[in-house]
Parts: sequence; structure tokens; C-alpha cells
Amino acid sequence: MADEFIKGLSALILGGFGWLVFAGWYNTPEFASGQLITPAPETLTFYDQLALVLKEGFFYFALIGAFTFWVVIPAINQLREARAGQ
Repeated sequence: MADEFIKGLSALILGGFGWLVFAGWYNTPEFASGQLITPAPETLTFYDQLALVLKEGFFYFALIGAFTFWVVIPAINQLREARAGQ
């Protein structure tokens, strides 16, 4: 169970860090107000749009990765053990 915890934690940390970096670049116009939550700029190049897609991907990777390793895989293992015990 410890390896699933570490895998979920690493997915949460890496995904959260990736989201934080891209949100800091594109959603923080100034230091004093609205950090990480302001809308993205209107004029975007292809690479800016790609970075915003990556930002969303990192966010969902963090959530789904942690949920998978902390809830889904242990539940599947419990089901297998319960079925083997019958």
C-alpha cells in the first residue's frame, strides 16, 4: 500500500507543480492582485494555447492520478482479496 501512496502523492505533486508554473506564467498579471486566478490573456500564439492545454492537463493529471492510486487501485485490490476468500 505504501507504493500506491507514493505514486499518488508524486502524481499530485508533479501535476500540481506543473499547473502552478503555467498558471503563474499565464494567469498572474501582477503580484499584488489576482494571482493564479485571473483569465488568460486574449491574444495567444500557438505555443501559448498549447501551454494552457498543458496547464489543464497537469491539473487533471494531479486529481485523477491521486484518486486512482489512493482510491481505485486499493478498492480493486480489496475486491480481489474478497473474491479470493469466498
